[in-house]
Amino acid sequence: MRGRTIRLRLTLLYAAAFFLAGAVLIALMYFYLNQSLERRPGVGAQKVVREYLAARAGRTGTGTGELYRALIDQAERNRRDTLRAMLVWSLVSLGAVGIAAGGIGWLMAGRALHPLQRITATARRVADTRLHERIALDGPEDEIKDLADTFDAMLERLDRAFDGQRRFVANASHELRTPLTINRTLIEVALDAPDVAESTRVLGSTLLEVNHRHERLIEGLLVLATSEQCPTEPRGTDLADIARSAITVATSAAGQAGVRITADLQTAPVIGDPLLLERLIQNLVDNAVRYNLAEHGWVSVRSRSVADHAELTLDNSGPVVPAVEVDGLFEPFRRSLSAERLADSGTRGAGLGLSIVRSVAHAHGGAVHAVARPEGGLTVTVALPLAGGHDKLTTNTTRMAACEPTDRTQPQGGGTEVP
Repeated sequence: MRGRTIRLRLTLLYAAAFFLAGAVLIALMYFYLNQSLERRPGVGAQKVVREYLAARAGRTGTGTGELYRALIDQAERNRRDTLRAMLVWSLVSLGAVGIAAGGIGWLMAGRALHPLQRITATARRVADTRLHERIALDGPEDEIKDLADTFDAMLERLDRAFDGQRRFVANASHELRTPLTINRTLIEVALDAPDVAESTRVLGSTLLEVNHRHERLIEGLLVLATSEQCPTEPRGTDLADIARSAITVATSAAGQAGVRITADLQTAPVIGDPLLLERLIQNLVDNAVRYNLAEHGWVSVRSRSVADHAELTLDNSGPVVPAVEVDGLFEPFRRSLSAERLADSGTRGAGLGLSIVRSVAHAHGGAVHAVARPEGGLTVTVALPLAGGHDKLTTNTTRMAACEPTDRTQPQGGGTEVP
């Protein structure tokens, strides 16, 4: 019975109960009929038959007894035939009615379990942070109605909690921007004075770096809070175009770090927020450039359309990353303990880059998957619903939106170096 749906199990239980009850009923009817039919004529019947035969034949010889025994045998055969016919037709009728009862049980089970299907469908939809939806089940006050109401209450609490968290992060980020901007302006004005001592300039430069890092941290928190929500105004865009722009922006930092970027960008149309998708790819490229080899480092970016999804794959050289650390890299403020950052070494990252990548991918109904390369570095794959099959993938991407990454075969092959 394992692996079968509740509807099928209920139908089988209904059918089994019906067949068992029918079999007991047939057994009782057979026993009653067997006892009701006389096995042989009684003494009175025997006397009547003999007198009748004697009057017709005019004698009372042995012929009368033989005729009587023949009648008894015929009556016994008729009795057995009657019982057999009753049993056969009862079993046939039980089978036919049982099949019909199974079909009726299937329909009834489906109708009874329909509210559970609504609960399951709602749970799958809200897995993609769509916590504003409710089941709002109508019907009698039974166990299923209690379950639906409890689930709605849980969603209400979760919705309020997530909204409060996002509002807090957004408000705190906005409020903290103003004093940081004022601090940066005051430090820059102070450093522009011609009579500032060298020690003060060094201290001011350090303060500017710290202030810049805090600004990046606040900006990352704001983007992370925004990216966890589904795009409000999605529109068609191409991952290849966004990746080409992100690579162009990262070319300067890659040149300073001695990292070569190659690209093999095939069209990959998706539907979403172009700004968030640009941030996703930019974070991936920046992360790949920052954590790379000191010499002869490289980054490879590929985009393509695969079946019903658009795929962006980014490989980079770098230090060996233990497999146990890969999943933790997508958590906020987590960095690989073995990674060495090369590019833009003067400013330390906020530790939110890959967290933003995962949040943006999930908000667009996609998934991100990273694998540590045996020779060092990472292979990061982002899969998003293809623009033409976005509606078709709604149910398939709900599981992906619930942070269940899917292993995908990584494409092989070189690319064209980006100037």
